[in-house]
Amino acid sequence: MSAAAGAARLELAAGVALLRPDEQVFDAMLAGWASQQAARNLGFGTIENRRRAVRAFAAHAGCFPWQWSAQLVDEWCTDLRAVRHLARSTVRNYTESVRLLCGYLTDPAYEWAAECESRFGTHPVQVCHEWNTAVHAQAGESDPAKRAFTLDELEAFFDHADGQVEAIRSAGRKGWWPAFRDAALFKVAYGFGLRRNEARMLDVADFGRNPRGPEFGEYGVCRVRFGKAMKGSPPKRRSVLTVWPWAAEILQQWEEDVRPLHAAQGCPAMWPSERVPRVGLAAIDARFGAYRDALGLDAGAGLPLAAPLVRDAPDRGRLGRLVRAAAGRARARQHDGDLHEPSGIASDERGMDGLPGAQRV
Repeated sequence: MSAAAGAARLELAAGVALLRPDEQVFDAMLAGWASQQAARNLGFGTIENRRRAVRAFAAHAGCFPWQWSAQLVDEWCTDLRAVRHLARSTVRNYTESVRLLCGYLTDPAYEWAAECESRFGTHPVQVCHEWNTAVHAQAGESDPAKRAFTLDELEAFFDHADGQVEAIRSAGRKGWWPAFRDAALFKVAYGFGLRRNEARMLDVADFGRNPRGPEFGEYGVCRVRFGKAMKGSPPKRRSVLTVWPWAAEILQQWEEDVRPLHAAQGCPAMWPSERVPRVGLAAIDARFGAYRDALGLDAGAGLPLAAPLVRDAPDRGRLGRLVRAAAGRARARQHDGDLHEPSGIASDERGMDGLPGAQRV
């Protein structure tokens, strides 16, 4: 009879004495659990995050799964909340990882209970229950302090982002190109309502024409290929139509005038880095946090996620003005005789906008 993926007999050789049985059996458990999750088509990132959470609990408890108890879970959760001040959702995810591992170890199909009984004289039990772990009772668990930028904050943020590009260039220092890239990325993420990883994973080929929006040229539709995945499924795809002309103009300026200056030949990424093919999440977060802190904005404030979904929003005209002004409509200018670089921000363009006007709120 064939064993299920992750079964004890597939991870440990029968009848073989182990040099460090506690550690080796625990490692075999985690390897088998990873196989069991991979067989269910879960992402490798999810599997690794769960493994880390379980190892963190084992380190805090100072013992192995066949010695765990509900009291140890209580002590760990208290430490996570009262000492380390982790978010409720983080604590819930950690305890969920421990619950899933215990469920796997106590399932007779994987034979770990019998294996532990024969080696250690005891066996794992479920230590995470409804009465000692947090319950996922509502869909939104974000911190109440998190909110979207107001229009004034959004305008200040975009102005500051482009001001940093000009300041770096004027000082003759390196770094204007990644600063320009991140400023454009922030505007595109806002203009298309993208999550940070969705924006980061865009390729040049992900933009195309929209037959019903010829005025946007080659940037009439954004094909998101790395949307938030459902459980056990690949990243979700979706197409986002361009609704604001300034979004297409920013993309055109970046792709045609600025990106080629440092992007590697044949690199498909829309947002490459000077060192790696694609900018990382840590770099995006660091830049965003630095700009937000420099402006003295709330730590929980961020870009609105669904900006382009309301086509006839009353603030549409003002948004067009502020983003177009921040992006600068002038093309690259001649620099040192043979190098084209982006121009500075023209202050007299702040009032230039072809979109319908809107009353300031």
